[in-house]
Amino acid sequence: MSSNWHTSHLSYPESSQKAEPMSFEEEWGQARLRAEAPDASMQLNTAAPHNGGGSGGAAGGEDFASSPAAKKKAARVIDEHLIRDTQKAGDVADEETAAAVKAFKPKDGDGWLTSAALHKAQKEWNTQVNSLKKRLAAESSALRDTSTTFHANELDIRSQVMRESGIKKLT
Repeated sequence: MSSNWHTSHLSYPESSQKAEPMSFEEEWGQARLRAEAPDASMQLNTAAPHNGGGSGGAAGGEDFASSPAAKKKAARVIDEHLIRDTQKAGDVADEETAAAVKAFKPKDGDGWLTSAALHKAQKEWNTQVNSLKKRLAAESSALRDTSTTFHANELDIRSQVMRESGIKKLT
């Protein structure tokens, strides 16, 4: 492969259709403005508004900041794209570095120190690629586990509220 290979050649269909996300600074600034507004108030996602009624929000509802579907999608992108592409990038570097190590190897007792240095760098590169792949796999797993945990917590809280409030008796 050519040494001009870059990750910019990779494309992810899901991300190409979405608008650019806000930077942290922009999002933080907007959150501060909302919090400092004179009419700022707080309302729990599934608590009934002061005038009665309720949203009946289930886990992953509109107002809930954690979306199980989004977490599954992110985990899938990590598994199907990022881990594979990380391995591909590592393989490209391995092939080209191996060729350079061979070219600089000692011939007839003479050689370059560059060969040994490149070989050492190649080992470190492989260690880093494997470390990144493990980290990506851990993130993917954590996304799936978090989604499951949030859903289970929501169901548990809902059953506790129903049991303690006596709402079931009214229906």
